[in-house]
Amino acid sequence: MAKKNPYSKPKLRNFIILTFAGFINAFGVTVFLAPVQLYDSGISGTSMLLSQLTPPVLSLSLFLVLLNIPLFLYGLKKQGRVFTVYSIFAVMVYSIGAWLITDVLPIDVRMASPLAGNDLLLCSLFGGLISGVGSGLTIRYGGAIDGIEVMAVIFSKRLGMTVGTFVMIYNVLLYILCGIMRDSWILPLYSIVTYGAALKTIDFIAEGLDRSKAVMIVTEKPAEISEALTREFECGTTILPAIGGYSNAEKSIVYFVINRFQIPNMKNIVHTVDGHAYMTISEVADVFKSLHG
Repeated sequence: MAKKNPYSKPKLRNFIILTFAGFINAFGVTVFLAPVQLYDSGISGTSMLLSQLTPPVLSLSLFLVLLNIPLFLYGLKKQGRVFTVYSIFAVMVYSIGAWLITDVLPIDVRMASPLAGNDLLLCSLFGGLISGVGSGLTIRYGGAIDGIEVMAVIFSKRLGMTVGTFVMIYNVLLYILCGIMRDSWILPLYSIVTYGAALKTIDFIAEGLDRSKAVMIVTEKPAEISEALTREFECGTTILPAIGGYSNAEKSIVYFVINRFQIPNMKNIVHTVDGHAYMTISEVADVFKSLHG
C-alpha cells in the first residue's frame, strides 16, 4: 500500500475562501455579463454561449459543471488531488451561485444588469473585475475556477507556447465564434474588454498569470525538502551547496520549478519540513527538458 502523503490535505480555511470566490465569480458573471450577453473567458464564456443557443433547461449553471469537471478530473495526475478537489468545489459553488442569482433570488437579470443597466462598457469592466477577483482568489488558495487553464498547463509546453498564449488563443477563437453565432461583433469586442480587466485582476490577486515559477529554497534540510517536493509533485529538484553570508554556516539551496497553481501547496510543504527555510520565487519564461534526460 502506498504511503499517504501528509501534505496532501485540504484545509477548511481554503474551502471557506473558495466559497466566497465562487459566489463572487457568479455575481460578476450573472449580474454584469450575462444580462447584456457579454462573454466571460474560457469555459465560463463557452458555457454562457451554449446556454444562449440551447433550450432554457440547459442553463449556464449546468454547462459550468458539465464542461469544467471533466477537465479537472483529466488534470488530476498532473495537478494533484488537493488542487482537483479545490477546483471542483469552486466550480460547484460558482454554479450554485449562478443558479441562485438567475432563478431563485428576487433579482431580474433577464434583460439588463440590475446595477449597470445596458451600458456595455460598465458591464464589461465591472464584470471582468469582479469575476477576476473570484478567479484570482481561487488560484491563490489552491484551485482554479476554469478548466481551460488546467488544459493550458498540461498542453501548452507540448505545443511550444506559454500558458497565457494557450488561453489567449482559446479565447480569441471563442470570441470569433460568438461573433459568428450572434451575427454581431459589438458584444465579442466588448467581451475582450472584459477579458483584459479580468486578466489584470487575476494577475494582481494571484501574483502571476502564465509563467512557471522558479523557487530557490535555502535550508539546512535539503534532502527532506527535496524528497517531500518530489513525492508531492512528481518532478525532480536540484540541490546546490551554499554558505551563509552572515553565519558562515553550511547550507543548501533546493532549486525547483512549478506552476502557479502549485505555489500554496509548495509553501506549506517547505515550512512543514523546515520552519526556518528561506525561499524566493521568480517567474520563468520557458522550461526546457533534455530529451536525453
